[in-house]
Amino acid sequence: MILIAGTVIVLAVGFAVARAMRTGEKAPSSGTPAPDLTLNSQDGKPLSLRDLRGKWVVLYFYPKDFTSGCTREAHNFQRDLRQYEQKNAIIVGVSVQDEATHQKFCAKEGLSFKLLTDTKYEVSSSYDSLVNLGVAKLSARHTFLIDPSGVVRKTYLNVNAEKHSAEVLADLAQLQLSTSQK
Repeated sequence: MILIAGTVIVLAVGFAVARAMRTGEKAPSSGTPAPDLTLNSQDGKPLSLRDLRGKWVVLYFYPKDFTSGCTREAHNFQRDLRQYEQKNAIIVGVSVQDEATHQKFCAKEGLSFKLLTDTKYEVSSSYDSLVNLGVAKLSARHTFLIDPSGVVRKTYLNVNAEKHSAEVLADLAQLQLSTSQK
C-alpha cells in the first residue's frame, strides 16, 4: 500500500513537472485564428478543423485513453453532447494515441464524438499542448473553444476533468449570447 501511494505521488509530481516542460510554443489565445489541423479520427478518416467551419468547436486535448481523469472528462462531454449539439457545437478530442486505441476507448466508454490521433505530436505542439515526460510525450489537458469562423474564443489551460464540460457549456452560452447581441 505504501509503495502504491508513493507511486501515485511520483506520478502527480511528474505531471506537474511535465506541465512546465511543454514545447515552448504559445497556446492560441482568445481572438486569434485557431491553427488548422488535419488528423485521422478513431474511424481512420481524416478530419480538418476547416471542415468544421460554421459550427462551434470544443477542441480538447487529453493525456491518455482509459485513465481515470480522461475517462471522466470524456464521459462528461458525452453526457452533455445533446446540449452542445443544440448550441451548434461539436466536440473533438485529441491525444497522441493511435486509431486502434481510440476505437477501443470509444467502444468501451460509449463515446460518439471524434477522437483524433496526433501520433506525430504536431497538432499538440501547435496548440502548446504537448508535455514531455522524458521517456514519453503526451497531450496536456487543455481545451480551446473555437467559434464558427475559426477564431479561438476561450482557452482553458487549467482543466478540472470533473467540472470541465459544464464550464465549457456555460462559457459557450455566454459567448453565443454576447455574439447575438452585437
